[in-house]
Amino acid sequence: QVQLVESGGGLVQAGGSLRLSCAASENIVSIYAMGWYRQAPGKQRDLVATITSRGSTNYAESVKGRFTISGDLAKNTVFLQMNSLKPEDTAVYYCYAHYNNGFTYKNYWGQGTQVTVSS
Repeated sequence: QVQLVESGGGLVQAGGSLRLSCAASENIVSIYAMGWYRQAPGKQRDLVATITSRGSTNYAESVKGRFTISGDLAKNTVFLQMNSLKPEDTAVYYCYAHYNNGFTYKNYWGQGTQVTVSS
């Protein structure tokens, strides 16, 4: 079973930066995209950013201009550079990998990493 391992979360003051990393434990065949979701307490899990195998990126409006996603999908790795962090960015951040198993598209999920931004 493929595992996505995240790192880089932590506690930072408002205006600071963090860099999240995610890597798969083994090769994911037919990977289409990787990215990040986040979930704050009492809220739903929302998309933060995604990058496709063609290099296209997409961001939530709330993080545009502050967060940058990058990665090498051939190596099943993805990163999220987060700058100018705000208290409202506080959440558990989950890495995901979107792939085709030959029949349908499915997702692998990481275990989540906590990001806390203090005011």
